[in-house]
Amino acid sequence: MLRHKAFGLALAVALLVPTGGAALAAEPPPGGLPGVEVPKLDWTACHDGFQCATARVPLDYRRPRLGTIDLAVLRKPAADQSRRIGSLFVNPGGPGGSAVGTARSLAKTGPAELRARFDIIGFDPRGVADSRAVKCQDPKTYGAAWATASSRPAADSFARSVHSGREFVQACQRESGDLLPYIGTEYVARDMDLLRAAVGDPKLSYLGFSFGTYIGTVYANLFPQRTRALVLDGGYDPQHYANSPYAYDITQFDAIEATLHRFFAWCSATPAKCAFGNGNPAAAFTALQAALDAKPVNGANGATMTLEVVFALNGGKSTWVRMAENLVKAQQGTGPLVLPADENAEFFAANVSVECADRAFPRNMALLQARLAYAAREAPLAGPALAYAPPNYDHAHATACVQWPAEQRSRYAGPFHARGSSPILVVGTTGDPDTPYVDSVALSRTLANARLLTFDGEGHTGFYHSPCSKAAITAYLADLRLPARGATCSDDVTP
Repeated sequence: MLRHKAFGLALAVALLVPTGGAALAAEPPPGGLPGVEVPKLDWTACHDGFQCATARVPLDYRRPRLGTIDLAVLRKPAADQSRRIGSLFVNPGGPGGSAVGTARSLAKTGPAELRARFDIIGFDPRGVADSRAVKCQDPKTYGAAWATASSRPAADSFARSVHSGREFVQACQRESGDLLPYIGTEYVARDMDLLRAAVGDPKLSYLGFSFGTYIGTVYANLFPQRTRALVLDGGYDPQHYANSPYAYDITQFDAIEATLHRFFAWCSATPAKCAFGNGNPAAAFTALQAALDAKPVNGANGATMTLEVVFALNGGKSTWVRMAENLVKAQQGTGPLVLPADENAEFFAANVSVECADRAFPRNMALLQARLAYAAREAPLAGPALAYAPPNYDHAHATACVQWPAEQRSRYAGPFHARGSSPILVVGTTGDPDTPYVDSVALSRTLANARLLTFDGEGHTGFYHSPCSKAAITAYLADLRLPARGATCSDDVTP
């Protein structure tokens, strides 16, 4: 429900200034703009001690009369109420990952101290999962587009990729056009502030992974005085992400390529553990890509197999033995690396749409062609398969975003320093193939009050691959104890 009285002049002034909260009052109302009511959460039991609720929030914070959107929220109350600190909001990233699912998982298996002292809360961001998920191409259509992709560039690669991007965004506009302008991260951060107020917390405690670090960064800039303890694990370089997208994307192409080469080096050095490649895994990998391009298996070709490998690399060293075994299975036409791309259609609808709502891609087709060619050259093992494919994962959105049809009403363009915030703990993993370490470093330097913890290891995020990092994160969230400046965790596993 919304209040509309006494909103007019304040809203008119808000519309005259850039987004990003710079012109808001020192103590803005919940959600950051006047006239917006805190939603009432009617919690109901939803199995295993969890509670579920629906939060009704403005669809457009600057035009609240436009209507509302319902957000799915899940909570697990703190196990030790006598030591309860408050609520811990969590987000897994993606974009497109369900925070409701992450909260459920963390509340079951996360650090005991967090489960004891916090109500663990997750809400699916607008446009994601159970909060009115964005819809684009249906699985059959999306899979058919991938059938035209390949692992190596060809003369028609650019034209084909532009066509795939156009078909994708037209489907998004057709299926979700009324939602697309409002799914950017500024409004997600404002939603989180309303929910913070709704659960009665004066300040926010937050654990965000991967893209969830960008949500936390935007929140800290809109509401720095309302931050208690924010942990951003697997950081996004916010300035590049939002405003220099090609510069941001190439670091991810580079990180994936470097991780592949480290995996291949391990394979070559430990043939007793690595079942793939017969001593030359890089050559075996390119041969496998070519074989699947020539003769797809169950709808999987060299490009789709490469995408599955990119996802698998996030698992870190503990999964390398299994990945080598799965590559052997792929050579035999079986296993989890030869899955049809249509299984990812729902996730990529949100993943692409949210980032296109957030980012400022130049609408210049010649520049797009040059940047895709550069990515393919810079990362020859994985780059062509993703850059010239239908719109897919984070660094492969350009063909959609340069043709994006929707207004970006909820895009946040900065500033990103979050002056006045409580200390923010940034965690970066040196071998992270998904959110490169350089981006966590950049985020820690961009924020005015940040501390960087480095995990010297492999895999996506420190919390899930380093007990040392998990312990440091827990200590900060629960007791506000930051790791020492320059601290490094080195507890990576041996495959």
